[in-house]
Amino acid sequence: AAEYQKRLGAFCRLSIQEIEEERLPQNPSLAQITAGMEEEGRRILSKITAGSLVIALCIEGKQQSSEELAGIFQQAAVSGKSDLMFVIGGSFGLSQAVKERADRKLSMSRMTFPHQLARVMLLEQVYRGYQILSGGKYHK
Repeated sequence: AAEYQKRLGAFCRLSIQEIEEERLPQNPSLAQITAGMEEEGRRILSKITAGSLVIALCIEGKQQSSEELAGIFQQAAVSGKSDLMFVIGGSFGLSQAVKERADRKLSMSRMTFPHQLARVMLLEQVYRGYQILSGGKYHK
């Protein structure tokens, strides 16, 4: 992740904010999971700045090619959205409120990944997207 953060410095100002995952019992009930997700959702929503393009990573999202993701960046810039906020959920995903607030929903895969791995994959794709837009040689 650190390598992509460094590389992205040439294209954008990157900030990663981590929200503490809600602690749940060993075998949580559906109600406990829902309550935990809602609390995490409140913390996430409190970090979203007005005018940001919010992209939630969730299984219900649309799978996009690297070129399509680059197109989203370009579209955001043209429409005056200078802040792109990607939201990666915790173990149980994102709350409904966060998904509803999102301007777009993105799915990396139908598979489930730990959020740390999802972060690295996302950073790589963001870097690739900027390389596509700048005509760089990284993208193949």
